Amino acid sequence: MIDLKFPDGRHREFDDGVTGREVAASISRSLEKSALLLKLDGALLDLNRPLDHGGAVEIVTRSSPEALDVIRHDTAHVLAQAVQELFPGTQVTIGPNVEDGFYYDFARDEPFSLDDLALIEARMKQIVDRDEPITREVWDRGEAIAHFEGIGEIYKAQIIRDIPGGEPITVYRQGAWKDLCRGPHLPSTRHVGKAFKLTKLAGAYWRGDQNNAQLQRIYGTAWASDADLAAHLKRIEEAERRDHRKIGAAMNLFHLQEEGRGMVFWHPQGWTLYRTLRNYVRRRVEGAGYVEVKTPQVLDRSLWERSGHWEKFHDSMFVCETGDGEVLAVKPMNCPGHVQIFNHGQRSYRDLPIRMAEFDGLHRYESSGSLLGLLRVRGMAQDDGHIFCTEAQVEAESEAFIGLLRQIYADLEVELHSVKLALRPEKRFGTDAQWTIAEDTLERAANAAGVEVERIPNEGAFYGPKLEFHLRDAIGRTWQCGTLQLDYVLPERLDATYIGEDGAKHRPVMLHRAVLGSLERFTGVLIEHHAGAFPLWLAPTQVVVATITSDADDHALSAANALRRAGLRVETDLRNEKVGYKVREHSLAKVPVIAVAGRREAEEGKLALRRLGSDRQQVLTLDEAVRMLTEEATPPDLR
Repeated sequence: MIDLKFPDGRHREFDDGVTGREVAASISRSLEKSALLLKLDGALLDLNRPLDHGGAVEIVTRSSPEALDVIRHDTAHVLAQAVQELFPGTQVTIGPNVEDGFYYDFARDEPFSLDDLALIEARMKQIVDRDEPITREVWDRGEAIAHFEGIGEIYKAQIIRDIPGGEPITVYRQGAWKDLCRGPHLPSTRHVGKAFKLTKLAGAYWRGDQNNAQLQRIYGTAWASDADLAAHLKRIEEAERRDHRKIGAAMNLFHLQEEGRGMVFWHPQGWTLYRTLRNYVRRRVEGAGYVEVKTPQVLDRSLWERSGHWEKFHDSMFVCETGDGEVLAVKPMNCPGHVQIFNHGQRSYRDLPIRMAEFDGLHRYESSGSLLGLLRVRGMAQDDGHIFCTEAQVEAESEAFIGLLRQIYADLEVELHSVKLALRPEKRFGTDAQWTIAEDTLERAANAAGVEVERIPNEGAFYGPKLEFHLRDAIGRTWQCGTLQLDYVLPERLDATYIGEDGAKHRPVMLHRAVLGSLERFTGVLIEHHAGAFPLWLAPTQVVVATITSDADDHALSAANALRRAGLRVETDLRNEKVGYKVREHSLAKVPVIAVAGRREAEEGKLALRRLGSDRQQVLTLDEAVRMLTEEATPPDLR
């Protein structure tokens, strides 16, 4: 007999080998019908798998959060089955889950077309309707390799060879079709449902290695209900509308080109936006007690070796060799340079904390395939900062930084969604004791600032754990931008010291912090969050003064000059075009305020203000318009 503990705390005994289905049936017939999986001591199991031990159990239904990942993985299997039914001779390789969906990689000589996706999707729905049972089998390793090689599935045979010797080889059948998989899976294809859609085609290399064979990847999305699928597709549509690359082109903000891969060509409008954002953060940082510094763009290899970056980050660095044999690296981060400034001269405990900030350019090599507009670039700047402090000051400095981050996010009208604590990676510097102290200290500081953290194993930097700050945008997407890292390692490797109250030398603790992270990436996030319709203080062009007739040209020019003198970013539109055409054009360019001037406005010394997205007009005297717009355009930190 085995003892099972249920979520309500009750215990019941069952015969050895009882299945999850039988456990659900013992509770109610309706639960058996809705059951998809069994969770035993936190591990998901197939509903029909016999249990060999007791523990805490829970019946997983379609509404359970854990079900969605399995639904998606099963949908990937249904995709693979549909492809092999429709296109005999196609080999299946791997089909994992990804955010919001799944993909499956196929080996096939003839390329898939977008028209094929509709055909495949229709066959997938037929497979769901067939309600084919999904069953688990454990195979002998040698027999499994021979079987898959015998049917021409060489990739599956290779996967089996790479499975560690102690692990079982499990095969899942869907009717007559089968696939190598660890599981778990749903009881039958009917439970997959039809809330799925194939979304795109892409190329992929076997196991991500460009030296291997090229495969064809089919992406899809799957959800627990049709309503969830519809909501997701609407979000995708909205995300496409907000794509920062499209909006950037429409607003003439920036462009990218092949001769400068991953490097941004900022146009005047875009550079104005970028500088406005940077200057705002610079003022906030200075107000929080940081001193701004500037370190060299290129440093000798020896410094990067001492810091540990050469060993851990070398593949992402741009490196050059001079005619004199010097090996130099363009800096991918500022931290080693900031330690050099700290080390220049003797420091006392009375000097601490020292907060340094830098907004200089950084360069990191990213593979061409990973580059994505402003979101993934090779040349960037960060709102970078490092705090050198004593052990006793760490929590207060961390808490103060979280307060600064919250203030900046609030000013930029983005929501702090969650905070994650990235814990020690497998390859790291420093002692376990240092890592334990660092991890616990960061969590305490976050809690003191009123923030709950989610711990993520193995995701810390090689020198210390980090808090990752995730914001949520206007359509519900999350972005990881801000970070706070606690570092005992770099001060030791680069021999940073201060004189303590006891007259002896001590190591400072180093906090690496950024609110926005990459300014390029954050600008891309902001463009999509606001869909280009920035608040007035941030907009590249804040006001366009547009005339109705040429009689108002002088008044329009005078009004524009008055607004400029008040500090507003203003353009004029005196073209011989209908005012409706002008309004539409500037609305597409996301100009927040269009100040219309006709004969009447010129005679009365007024402007008719139209706000982006509104058909209403507000007629004001020029002085009233200047006063109101100046107040509204004042950055949040200067109000």
